Amino acid sequence: MPSINLLPWRAELRKRRQKEFLIGLGAAVGLAVIIALLSHFTVSTMIDAQQARNDLLKSEIALLDKQIEEILALEEQKARMVARMEVIERLQKSRPQVVKLFDDMVKTLPEGVYLSSVKQSARRLEFEGVAQSSTRVSAFMRNIDESEVLAKPDLKVIETATPGAGSKFTLFAELKAAEGEATDAEAASAKTKRVKEASR
Repeated sequence: MPSINLLPWRAELRKRRQKEFLIGLGAAVGLAVIIALLSHFTVSTMIDAQQARNDLLKSEIALLDKQIEEILALEEQKARMVARMEVIERLQKSRPQVVKLFDDMVKTLPEGVYLSSVKQSARRLEFEGVAQSSTRVSAFMRNIDESEVLAKPDLKVIETATPGAGSKFTLFAELKAAEGEATDAEAASAKTKRVKEASR
């Protein structure tokens, strides 16, 4: 007797479609997992590469900072050397001027005037002493006016002591610039110019 398939053909079709759906769903899930893993690997690789670049930049920045510190130290050393050279240059120029100053002080000091101290601050001189009378101090100031080394006498204090003891005085004067020597303003301007050029 021949066999007869009693299952309806629609049930078999449904079963086949369900099986195909499950296979397609599994393939889609597997593909999604693969894509997620590839994306994670790609992002991780990009992060590692960026981290390596960041580390390289940090090391380069640290190297540049060290070089900048060395440059600043060299500039500071250069400024100190320039300052020392200026001091030496001033001392060399002032050596003959000191001799002239003392020689001129002897010439300008009239009889009856005695100096107890002489102080110098830059080009400004301060004379303290005792004079037999105020006219002697006036003569001292006139001599300073006519001097080749000193100029601009300025009497600040004169005290008359007991009769016969003389008058104490404090007098200021300025040292004239030697020929070829810059004045204080010119020297300051030249120094500022040198500092600007060194900082470039």
